[in-house]
Amino acid sequence: MTTQNNDKRHFRPKRLTTQDIRDGCIYLTNGDEKETQVCVVNEELRQGIDFISKTEKSVTFFGSARTKPNDEFYLKAYRLAKRCSELRYTIVSGGGPGIMEAANKGANDAGGKSIGMTIQLPTEQETNQYVSDEIPFYYFFTRKVALTYSGEAYLYFPGGFGTFDELFNMLTLIQTDKIAHVPIILVCSEFWKPLETFFRENMLNPSHIDIDHNDLNLYTIMDDEDAIIEVIKNASIRKDD
Repeated sequence: MTTQNNDKRHFRPKRLTTQDIRDGCIYLTNGDEKETQVCVVNEELRQGIDFISKTEKSVTFFGSARTKPNDEFYLKAYRLAKRCSELRYTIVSGGGPGIMEAANKGANDAGGKSIGMTIQLPTEQETNQYVSDEIPFYYFFTRKVALTYSGEAYLYFPGGFGTFDELFNMLTLIQTDKIAHVPIILVCSEFWKPLETFFRENMLNPSHIDIDHNDLNLYTIMDDEDAIIEVIKNASIRKDD
C-alpha cells in the first residue's frame, strides 16, 4: 500500500545540530571548556561557510521576526524573494518567522532554493516551514560571518536590534574593505529615512565627524520593487572574499 505525501515543501537535508557539534567537540577536547568553545566556533563556521559557498548566486533578506503575514512588509518581502528566486537566486534568511519566513516562502513558492541560517534563542526563533536547507548556529557572530560570506545583494526590511546589528555589521565590513561592495538595500523609506537623517545630523556633524560623506553611498533606500530587482540583476556575481 502506497501512502500519498501531500507535503509540498522541499526535502530538508539534515545538518549537524548545535548539540551535535558541541557533543563532538567535548569528545575531541576531553571536556576542556575553553577548547570546546573554540572547537564549536570553528565547526559552526566550517559547516556554514562550506554550505553557503556552494551557492552560485544568492540574495539575503533581513528584518523583524515579529512581522505578521498580513503586514505590507511581509508581502513585499515575499514578492521580492519570489521574483529573485525566479531569476535563479538562492534566497537566504535567518530561517525564523516574520520577514525571514516571507522570504523563504517566496522562494519556496517559486520552486527555488530557500536557505535558513537559524540561531538558537529562548524566544521568537522557530524554523519556518518554507526553509529547504537549514544551517543551525549557537553563536550570533559565527552566523553573521556565514551570512556575509557570500551574497550578491542584501535586503533589509524594518526590524529591531538584531536587524540593526546585522546592518551595521555589513556596512562596517564594506566600509573597511573586508568584503566586496555589494548592494545594501534598505526597503521602506518611511522606516529608514529617519536613520539617514541621524547619520547626517549627528555622525556628519562638523564638530565631530564620525563618518565620511561617501559612507552614505554604502546603502540605498528603496521602495519600488521593479527598481530593487534591477539593482539585484545588475549586481556582480560575487567571488569568495
